[in-house]
Amino acid sequence: MSTPTRHRPGPRTPTPAAESLVGDAWILTRRQFSHWRAQPGAVAVGLLFPVLVTVMFGAFFGGAIAGPGGDYYSFLMPGIFVMAMLFGLETTMAGVCADAGRGVTDRFRSLPIHPGAVVLGRALADLVLAVLGLLVLMAAGLSLGWRWTGGIAGALAAVGLLLALRFALLWVGIVIGLVAPGAETVAAVQILVWPLSMLSNIFVDPATMPGWLGTLASWNPLSATATATRELFGNPTWAAPTWVDQHATALAIGWPVLLTAIFAPLAVRQYRRLGG
Repeated sequence: MSTPTRHRPGPRTPTPAAESLVGDAWILTRRQFSHWRAQPGAVAVGLLFPVLVTVMFGAFFGGAIAGPGGDYYSFLMPGIFVMAMLFGLETTMAGVCADAGRGVTDRFRSLPIHPGAVVLGRALADLVLAVLGLLVLMAAGLSLGWRWTGGIAGALAAVGLLLALRFALLWVGIVIGLVAPGAETVAAVQILVWPLSMLSNIFVDPATMPGWLGTLASWNPLSATATATRELFGNPTWAAPTWVDQHATALAIGWPVLLTAIFAPLAVRQYRRLGG
């Protein structure tokens, strides 16, 4: 009597839904690339604006605020990298709101594409733009005298934390862009980007702020990423013996994970509700 042959299961293949999501998202990502190629001036301004902010703050504050270690640019640049990730929120909000206002999003909803592909495609395209912006900003920092001493592995880890923050903020921007009734609302929200960046340790030590304000600044997700990237780049940071500073790397990972877990599903849900 022969023994039945047991067949080993082959490798798992993506489900049709997963294939549809990835394929449709990539198509929409390339659509965004084509729009940027048609408007290179706007893209160039977006890439160079953080460089202008770097030169401006270095010239205005460099003489008055030496920063830890006495070299303001060494202290400033990781914070500027974090600020650039936050500034990208404005591009995402404005782009999503413009597509919704022109009816582009409604046309996408009428097509047989995965419902999550539109928001994912936008997120991937803006993440690529964030990588380009970060490269430009790092090159500018090197030309101004900024250096990292933490080695290649530390620098790559720092870049990973910066992009993780940017990816999380992308979803926040998509949700705001989808719920905003018009460009005026988006412009009002964009104004809040500056106070949010100032309420952190990007430029000054939170210990110099009033007690409650310093606590808010210390727990700001931007502060966690700024402290962690300064440490990974080997740049000077504020020597604060607080719990948030001692666990900055863990918080720099945890905050983006939490924000993505909250706002990514909200973005997909809000997209499905449009026009409903």
